[in-house]
Amino acid sequence: MTSQNTGKERFSTKWGLILSVLGIAVGTGNIWRFPRIAAENGGETGAGAFLVAWITFLFIWSVPLIIAEYGIGRNGRKGVVGSYIKIAGERFAWMGSFIGFVATAIMFYYSVVAGWCLYYLIESVVSALPENVDQANMVWDGFQGSALPSVFHAVMIFLGGLIIIKGVKSIERINKILIPSLLLVLVVSLVKALTLPNSGAGVVYLFTPDWVTLKEPGIWLEALTQNAWDTGAAWGLILTYGAYMRKKDNIAITAFQTGIGNNIVSLVAAIIIFSTVFGTLGSDMSDSAILDVMRESGPASTGLTFMWMPQLFSQMAGGQIFAILFFLGLTFAAFSSLISMIELATKVFVDMGVTRTKATIAVCSAGFLFGLPSAISLDIFANQDFVWGVGLMASGGLISFAVITFGTDKFRNELVNNEESTYKLGSWWEYIMKYLIPIQVITLLSWWIYLSATSFAPDTWYNPLSPFSVATVLVQWGIAIALFKFYNKKIAKRTTLN
Repeated sequence: MTSQNTGKERFSTKWGLILSVLGIAVGTGNIWRFPRIAAENGGETGAGAFLVAWITFLFIWSVPLIIAEYGIGRNGRKGVVGSYIKIAGERFAWMGSFIGFVATAIMFYYSVVAGWCLYYLIESVVSALPENVDQANMVWDGFQGSALPSVFHAVMIFLGGLIIIKGVKSIERINKILIPSLLLVLVVSLVKALTLPNSGAGVVYLFTPDWVTLKEPGIWLEALTQNAWDTGAAWGLILTYGAYMRKKDNIAITAFQTGIGNNIVSLVAAIIIFSTVFGTLGSDMSDSAILDVMRESGPASTGLTFMWMPQLFSQMAGGQIFAILFFLGLTFAAFSSLISMIELATKVFVDMGVTRTKATIAVCSAGFLFGLPSAISLDIFANQDFVWGVGLMASGGLISFAVITFGTDKFRNELVNNEESTYKLGSWWEYIMKYLIPIQVITLLSWWIYLSATSFAPDTWYNPLSPFSVATVLVQWGIAIALFKFYNKKIAKRTTLN
């Protein structure tokens, strides 16, 4: 399939579009990351205040950016670079390239996580569940100490590539199976988790606000980055799928459905995790000890999902089935998100005239090779998660820049509120894009740099080889930006010619 006919590809139904975009948004960020971040940012009495900050960013960060991505994608009908050029101009091709690269860099190690999910799904089917910490650690350490993380990383990249080679119809078909199956698994898991004794304590903690915590700037930083992780806002992934959006699909309504639907899934996942952990450990541990398990166990924040959950399931009636369901849901969530990341990078090359098959093989081969270091070393994995997770904030700023360059009023009235829109997007969106998004990016990035220099890595913030330093982020971003600026004209020419 060449670039000449990809411009005519569309999602066949609104349902197919919504499920595919939920496939982007609903991933391990909801099930693996969100409950841990909520626990880390909870106060003594509860995590409800963090939820307030997180929901606030849904409406002043994620949904406005999702609207912008849909508009840019549907207008450009190309991948993230081509559609960005059409809005911001050829001299800013490097910015579109950077947005695309942030998501692709996340793809390199995200497929490693997807591989972990698949391994634990198989493990929960064929082996007895670990009954204590030592057994759980033995499974995890045995897995990480072998070549299996690299093997499963390769398997997930390969399976994702098979879907992407066939184009948008294949993406739509697989998500029509994966996402309803995932939601069914979550509902069954929710019912099971809520029936555990003492599970109510977990739910109460999750939703009880400790308002004092909102005075901590760090909580706002975590709430924004988590919402960006949750919804897929500013990744360029929704922009890529927006290229396949039909003209009659309402952008504003679809964006709200995407954002709110995704955050509901996050809350359901958090209720499942908090209920399970409190319900199982509540009789033996204090609330603060339980929260320590959720916040800190395991390297690279892997402990809660991959070490504690299997143990907890072993203590339940029917725990093996519950474990299989949990890791099945997690694998489906990871795989649907991985597909969208492979598609983003593939479509950029398709726009440059490369056949879809060759582009997919190139992207998947690069994905395997560049993901190998994260598969082999958890330290490298944690560094990449740190560097490119923060990169999502920069991507949000660049999307806002494109909209402002094009003209926020012109964008809203020409690209979003077309003649077929039943709901017209209001001028409130312009104020958010023009003022609030840039303010959030500058404020939070500045605060993050300050925190890194004073808290995260006070002694090594200037050392690019230190995994959590300001320098490691700026050097890695700087290399990517320098390369894209150097090749800006070539990128723009190749992308606009086809």
